[in-house]
Amino acid sequence: MAKEITVANFETEVLKSEKPILIDFWATWCGPCMRQGPIVEELAEEGYAVGKVDVDQNMALAQQFRVVSIPTMILFKDGAEAKRFVGLTSKEELKSALDA
Repeated sequence: MAKEITVANFETEVLKSEKPILIDFWATWCGPCMRQGPIVEELAEEGYAVGKVDVDQNMALAQQFRVVSIPTMILFKDGAEAKRFVGLTSKEELKSALDA
């Protein structure tokens, strides 16, 4: 299951993560987010480091990373943004970025 990422645990779970972590910025009212969610959960079940940020509950994080459209997924490596995906993104594309 993907980790719930909040302002409170962002530094520990994302910036200090020892392995690449994919963060899904989403909202309950977003149709494409509801289709992206199961893909993100499948990656988590396969052992990839994955987290989810509810933009309505954590607006400060969405603003900090300039998330203006959802779903947006940001891959963090060594505490920095390495790649960004905006819109519905295939599992294969996400896996490829996580494996790189």
